[in-house]
Amino acid sequence: MTMEKWRAAHRLLRYSSKNLFDRQLNPNFRNSTHLSTSGMAYNMNRFVGNLWGVHCRCLSSVVTATQRNPLFSTINSDDIRYFKEILGEKSVIQDEEMLDAANSDWMRKYKGSSKLKLQPRSTEEVSQILKYCNARCLAVVPQGGNTGLVGGSVPVFDEVIINVGSMNNIISFDKVSGTLVCEAGCILENLISFLDNQGFIMPLDLGAKGSCQIGGNVSTNAGGLRLVRYGSLHGNVLGLEAVLANGTVLDMLGTLRKDNTGYDVKHLFIGSEGSLGIVTKVSILTPPKLSSVNVAFLACEDYISCQKLLLEAKTRLGEILSAFEFLDTHAMDLVVRHLDAVRNPLPPSHNFYVLIETTGSDETNDKEKLEAFLLRSMESGLISDGVLAQDINQASSFWRIREGIAEALMKAGAVYKYDLSLPVEKMYNLVEEMQIRLGSAAKAVGYGHLGDSNLHLNISTPQYDDTILAEIEPFVYEWTSKHQGSISAEHGLGLMKANKIHYSRSPEAGSTLEGFEPLSPLLVKVSYFLGGPSFAYIWDHLDGKASIDWLQNPFAA
Repeated sequence: MTMEKWRAAHRLLRYSSKNLFDRQLNPNFRNSTHLSTSGMAYNMNRFVGNLWGVHCRCLSSVVTATQRNPLFSTINSDDIRYFKEILGEKSVIQDEEMLDAANSDWMRKYKGSSKLKLQPRSTEEVSQILKYCNARCLAVVPQGGNTGLVGGSVPVFDEVIINVGSMNNIISFDKVSGTLVCEAGCILENLISFLDNQGFIMPLDLGAKGSCQIGGNVSTNAGGLRLVRYGSLHGNVLGLEAVLANGTVLDMLGTLRKDNTGYDVKHLFIGSEGSLGIVTKVSILTPPKLSSVNVAFLACEDYISCQKLLLEAKTRLGEILSAFEFLDTHAMDLVVRHLDAVRNPLPPSHNFYVLIETTGSDETNDKEKLEAFLLRSMESGLISDGVLAQDINQASSFWRIREGIAEALMKAGAVYKYDLSLPVEKMYNLVEEMQIRLGSAAKAVGYGHLGDSNLHLNISTPQYDDTILAEIEPFVYEWTSKHQGSISAEHGLGLMKANKIHYSRSPEAGSTLEGFEPLSPLLVKVSYFLGGPSFAYIWDHLDGKASIDWLQNPFAA
């Protein structure tokens, strides 16, 4: 690769990062043209210059005029013929009804216009697809279970959807090490069931487990309900396989807990949201299934009590604490009102609720430990009421309350969702301040993973309204930044937060990436994902082989 090509790549990346980290440099972040429609809006965030694309984002009740970057090709009959040759007729989806689901996200906020969904069954097929699309300059979007909440898994325009759901085989499981190797399209709940039969559990558990897929979980670095016990996927994923933009298969599917031979490149893909390549296989460390599980559902009168209860739980329950979730009274009201067969196990009128789960190996000792903790907390006034599940059905009903909040919010009407990491002592202050700003126009609902400082702030309102949105943004991001938080704890950036990254990342952090020259081509799709050119286009015009060589041997001259 010539130095001129490297410099060209750097210019593209440098321009992208400047605009991402300083929106004042780009007036197009502030200006948009609106067309009326029902229930949705698309915000045109357009970079200056003819190489830069436009992405759409649902905001409220209006739609922005959008443009498609003319540098990208459109699907033709020859493309369809090629894909049918390598995948077969049934794996090349052009039916409008089937495409409608793939073009829309779970919340029905983001909608693309793809005319083609491909369903590869193997890594080789994914490689052939990307190699071809790269040569044809066809934009693609990776898709798994499509359960994301920030619009990251749906097309912006007419990208080719590459859905890995047919790659759903469990490749191997080693009981001695607890290492599971599987394909990216495996549904999380199916993996949980498989491991349960083997006497193990997944370190990851989500409300969307019945639909989400492990490849998407890894690509978004999903957090979930038990991160307080088992940590993030950065600690549990031992290896992965990914296909880069030019079709090169990157085999990092190790199963070892220790491997210090150079840079651990797999971590670039965990949480990259498909922007560096498509994850096709995963190897993950799974813990043994322990025999003693207890679940308590508690009431607290104020948020300070919730904080103190968390500290007490960490101190008194220690190694058996596996979940610590909280929700406010508004979240409880929504669940009871909108979900069938869900009831509050405690008398109403409490301000906050906490769900605590413990997991251990000694049923008698664990239960005694939890009961002593609950008694102590009751006597000290940290909890005002509570109930300990007596069987698995009661435990499941407690978890149904917590896991059903997102569904209840959807049934209640329009919802603006914010997934934030904040210092525990500050978390609920944001909910209170937001409610003051909104007044009676909307309801601010707070719940989340208190054990790992993750607040899910939801603004519930009968319908999307630009006036309400103007009260929420940019205030919610500015408040989070002011308190040294993160604007994305576990949902990712997607389209929703693509141009908001500067609230959580300094310009220095962004510009540091420019110093890693061999990585530049790999990072180009990030600029497309955040509003810039597709990685397929850049790989087609730069010699991508250099970065492959570097990944395989980063210390070569």
